Amino acid sequence: MRVVLADLKGQNGVVSKDTIAGGYGSRFRGISWTTRVVERMRKLYRNLPSIQLGYLAAIFAQAGHEVYVTDNKWIPGDLALVLTSIVDFRHEIQWAEEARRRYGMQVGFFGTFATHVPEVLAGHGDFIIKGEPEHAALRLARGEILKGPIVSSTIQDLDSLPFPRWDLVYRRRFGHEVIHSLFSMRSVFPLLSSRSCPEFCTYCPHRITAVYRARSPQNVLEEIEQICRQYGRVFLVFRDPLFTEERDRSMAIAEGIIRKNLPVRFECETRLDSLDKELVDLLYRAGLRALTFGVESVDPNTLKRVGRRPIPPEHQKDIISYCSKKGIMTVGFYVIGFLTDTIESIQATIDYSIDLNSTMALFKILTPYPGTPLRKRMESLITETDLEKFDGYTPTFKHPNLTHEQLLFMLTTAYSRFYIRPSWGWNYLGLPNCFARWVQRWDAYAQRRQREIEMAYFTSQEPKASS
Repeated sequence: MRVVLADLKGQNGVVSKDTIAGGYGSRFRGISWTTRVVERMRKLYRNLPSIQLGYLAAIFAQAGHEVYVTDNKWIPGDLALVLTSIVDFRHEIQWAEEARRRYGMQVGFFGTFATHVPEVLAGHGDFIIKGEPEHAALRLARGEILKGPIVSSTIQDLDSLPFPRWDLVYRRRFGHEVIHSLFSMRSVFPLLSSRSCPEFCTYCPHRITAVYRARSPQNVLEEIEQICRQYGRVFLVFRDPLFTEERDRSMAIAEGIIRKNLPVRFECETRLDSLDKELVDLLYRAGLRALTFGVESVDPNTLKRVGRRPIPPEHQKDIISYCSKKGIMTVGFYVIGFLTDTIESIQATIDYSIDLNSTMALFKILTPYPGTPLRKRMESLITETDLEKFDGYTPTFKHPNLTHEQLLFMLTTAYSRFYIRPSWGWNYLGLPNCFARWVQRWDAYAQRRQREIEMAYFTSQEPKASS
């Protein structure tokens, strides 16, 4: 059987799919000159291959089938599986319908969007996989013909899965690691050492499809060894929402990399309260060079209302500062527009992001994704009917305290205030601190100008008194 796997290149902005936003994906479009610069940077850097396609390619190849992967072109075959997203589903539907028309292929959809919003895809393909796709792929590989909505059972033993076949998956020449080192020529690969998330944040779609499971350290190390044998020096992006959730397991992986002298550098995502200096030291020795983490809001009460456990600010600052001294890049994630947010609370969160002084920061607007507890709570507030607008950067609901325009303004303000600072560019480029006094003065000027812009904007929003 000839199998075509489609992870389509998104249109209109910087589109990321696969494991982004729990698999729903995101679309980033510059709405100010600062955000347009960020957009250009992300177009260059976000070139990771799809980890889900890597696993599916391995399953079909192991069963003796021909496997072809596409990010745009229609390829003749017997079966096509299309990775879906909330931000680009119309394009994905169009591709599927054309594949059926041209080649008479059996076409199926999979992914978080297919799992939680299958009604939108109904009639546009032959079947829709609900759940993690590997079990359904195993059935297809055995020759089963699937029709309609198909529940794909969760595979509890992740060690039983074959390793992703990156030799079959399309990869671009330069990838994600460019953001960490302009001069590195390492090949870049995503890796999942665990799936889902054990936390209970009501706004996050990472845990809504299946329960948390983790692979054994031995199995993860075997995959890393295989990648190194094939590609030499590599950069790995661990896509686990919480890589260090199980301290002993993450330590065993790091110790194994050191013991086997594997030529890797890597990035991982986690909670800062699951890190301490001893663990950071070990991960660094194993190759950790970039760390991503959620901060979301500076207000602990806001976090508690959405089921997120607050982390003491002192600990966050301590870990970020320690990573910076070791040369580990840090990227903080923030959410604007929680239901309790005001202009003042958002400004405080932006101030906090600057105070933490991470290498980079990513700001998004609160998005009630289908299937999340937050979505059920906010159903009556949702104003947006176009599902593709649930992209992480577009207001989609009636906020109790802020208009859509104000939310967008605060989003652009967050990016401007964080990245326009002369000290940010100075530190990012690693320039000497002998001009620290001048940089501080330039920072103060940039901050004062941004405050003036904010004041002018909100003054213009105030209702004018009648004469």
